[in-house]
Parts: sequence; C-alpha cells; structure tokens
Amino acid sequence: MFWENQKKVFRKTGGYAYLASYIQKQRKQNEHTFLIDTGDMFQGSELSIKTSGKAISPILNALQYDLYLPGNWEVIYGKKEMQKLLGGLQAPKVCANMYHDLGDGKKGEHIFPPYYIWNVKGVKIGFLGYTDHLVPIRQSPNYSKGILYTKPEENIAHYVDVLRNQEQCAYVLVIGHLGLSQQIHLANSDVAEGVDYILGGDTHERVRKPIVCKHAKVVEPGAFGSFCGRLELTIQDGKVIKDEYHLDEISVDKLKEDKKIKKILNDLEIPFIKDINTVVGYSSIPLYRYFVIENTIDTMVLDALRWRLPDIDIVLSNGFRFCPPRSTPDHTGNIPITNGYIFDMLPVDSTIKIGKVSGKQLLLWLEKELNNVFAKDASKRFGGWVTKFHGMTVKFFAFGEEGKRIESIIIDNEKLDHERIYSIAACERDGDPDDMICRIKNVMEPKKMPYTLHENMRSYLKASSPVNPTPKRNAIALDAPETLLSQVYGVDYQFY
Repeated sequence: MFWENQKKVFRKTGGYAYLASYIQKQRKQNEHTFLIDTGDMFQGSELSIKTSGKAISPILNALQYDLYLPGNWEVIYGKKEMQKLLGGLQAPKVCANMYHDLGDGKKGEHIFPPYYIWNVKGVKIGFLGYTDHLVPIRQSPNYSKGILYTKPEENIAHYVDVLRNQEQCAYVLVIGHLGLSQQIHLANSDVAEGVDYILGGDTHERVRKPIVCKHAKVVEPGAFGSFCGRLELTIQDGKVIKDEYHLDEISVDKLKEDKKIKKILNDLEIPFIKDINTVVGYSSIPLYRYFVIENTIDTMVLDALRWRLPDIDIVLSNGFRFCPPRSTPDHTGNIPITNGYIFDMLPVDSTIKIGKVSGKQLLLWLEKELNNVFAKDASKRFGGWVTKFHGMTVKFFAFGEEGKRIESIIIDNEKLDHERIYSIAACERDGDPDDMICRIKNVMEPKKMPYTLHENMRSYLKASSPVNPTPKRNAIALDAPETLLSQVYGVDYQFY
C-alpha cells in the first residue's frame, strides 16, 4: 500500500524471487557490493511458523547475504533455536547488545560478535550491530529467556572508538533494529559521535531521503522485501568523499522472478501449499495495517473477538505493525482471506484470555500505551502502533503531555467510571503472569478460553463472510489525522 496524493494506492511489489533479480542486477552494475538484512527474517508467515523458521534459511543463503542482524522477532522460537537458525546462515552476524544471561542481572559473553569489518581494496568499512533492548517487554517474555539486552548507549562509544581508531575504519555504520524513533534519538546522542549512518529496521518505515541528525544519517528500507535501501559510497585516496542513498522499490512490473529462488520457494512450500492457499473467508474492502491509529486488519481481529464474546465490555488487540495488504478481489468480487493470510496477520496463535479491571486501571494502562507510541523522548517509544480496542471510544492528544493525553473515555454511552469493574478480552502472551492481559497488570478473575486467535478468526469468517472491517473510530486523536502513517515527528520525513 502506498500513500499518494492523500489516497491509498495498491500495487504488487516484493517477494524473494523478484528481490533476487534486483540483487543480481546491482551486483552486475557494481564491482563492490555488500548486502545486509536488519532482522525479522524467520517469522511472519505460515511457512516460517510451520517449520520454526527453518524453511527461510535456504532462501537467505541462496541470496548470498554478507551480514545479518537479529531482530526482535528472531527470538520467537527461543534462544537456542535463534542461535541455530542464525548459525545456519552462511554470512556473519553482529549484535553488540545481546548477551548470555548468567542470572541475577549478570551478563556473560556476547551471543554474536559486536562488529564486522568489510575490507574494500584496503579501505575498511565498519558495521556495528544493535537490536532493541526492549525485546523482553515488547515480545512474550519467554521468547527471550536466557538473553540479556543492554541499551546501545552503554557501549556504542567504545566500539566506535575501536572501529575508528584501533581498526582505522574510513566509515562506520550502525545496523540497527531499534525502530526509527530510537535510531533518530541515538543518532542525535553524543555517544554516537563517529557514526556516519544508521541503517535501521523494526518499524519498517520507508525513508526515501536520509534523516540528517546531529551525528549520523538515519534510514529504513520498508517491509516485506518490497524495497531495498541502497547506499552508494565513493572512495578516493582511502577516504569516503561522497555518499548517496536511494530507496528502491522491488517492482514486479520491472523485474523478472529469479528461477532458482522461485524453485527453492516452491519446493519448500509443497508440504504446506494446500493449507496456505485454502480460502477461509472474504472481505468486501482492502485489508491493510499501515496507519498508526486504526486499520482494517485490526478491526477484523477485534470484530472476530466481539463476535465470539458479545458480553465482554471491551476487546483488545496488540498494536501490531506488520502484515502485507490484500486488495485484489477474486471471481466472487470480494477479497479472499486464506489460512496463510491469517498467519500473516497473527503470526503467534495465542490463546484468548478474559478478565476484569477497574476503570482506573484502564485509564492508567491507556495513558502508558499511548506514551509507548508518542513519547516526546524518542528513546521511550516502543516499535508498535496504538493498541486497538472495541467497546470504548477514546479521545486523546497524541502529542500531549505524558500521563495527561486522554480527554475522554466512553464505555456503554457513559463516561469511564474509575470505580466500576469492566470485563476485557485479549490474547495471552507466553510468559506473562496469570493476572496480566495485554500488558494490563493485576487483572481480576483471569481465565484462558478454550480457543485461539486463529481458531476464532476462522470461525468468525465462516459465519460472517464477506466481512466489512471498516475502522469504527474507537480511537480518536484530537491533534493528528486518522491517516497518520508514522509516530516520528519533528524531523524532515514523511511516509509514502
């Protein structure tokens, strides 16, 4: 989905086979190339989930990457599986802030080397890796058990000094899976002096023109293999004298599928392809997840919860960002929803959980969730968008004061009552305390339901298709448009 002239525009981009053709073209045109993946490689599709990520390794190896950074979703199968998956990749991995957890807050050795040096005809280019230190909070806690994360600020100055002065690198790049806001914050911090570029990931933003910060330039290359960020360095007399950045669209109209990669994909999908392509329902409108506040995919998730739990006051869904859009109708005139697409929308098939909370709990939780998205201090912003909900209407100031953003909350046509007890439903997160739902602590009467998000979605679509998940404006920003496409503000950047 593209945002052009204030309208949604859909066109086909991306895919490994098309990306492979693009990479080959670049390698033919340039004598020296270096291909990097900034994380979230092994999760997000039915093929990856059904094989615990193993099916992705042959594809990545065939693309011949030069360097990898683990993202926040690399931990989904646990620490040992993450190590095996990344260890099965033929290129090096870097991360300067992931350590073996020795217990009691004691950190062991790095899980991966902190940096890598590319030697180009005697000129050294240094790559320093960082992933989001908030992974244990953002993800289900059990995923990252055994890993200790630190903030980049704790050691970045040390490693930049090593690369610049000890290794005598002519250029230093940070590969970051921190989210655009945190990468901008880091690039403006004095600890990042000596960094030239931050090649970022996590929020999957389309930075078409580098964001120039105090010490470094910051970019991100979109999502779904639909774009590739291309940084061209001109080197003369051992020094980088010029840099140019481009965000290239992997257009299926301008590129041909690579036959080798396509065969690898087809062979890997054979055991699962029938289930992946089985249509389980239809939508009468395009499905997407791009806007910060409300989207059609999230509305459909909430509608499915509301359909199953009509007596629950409020249903909640996490502030997911990812999932490729669907906009093409089939012979029925509606947009097909397949089993595979349910995995795209909801990669973790969590158990649905219900409980009860007070109005005061709801208010404090919502203020905290909004601050995670819109915090004035960019380093405090999580990578996700606004948590989604049905059953209440919340009016708020996105760029308001912390703890005081919410103007009103209406539930059952009445103002929120701090003392009243409300029932809620959301998904279970692996490793959360029993009395926590969707990061709300001390939930009363928590209870796991005998069905999961996937089971619920399939049942809902079977009973209700074609669905029309038009956003209901349950969350209303009083100082931002419904079509807000990024939580980043105060810099020269626009998502489109």
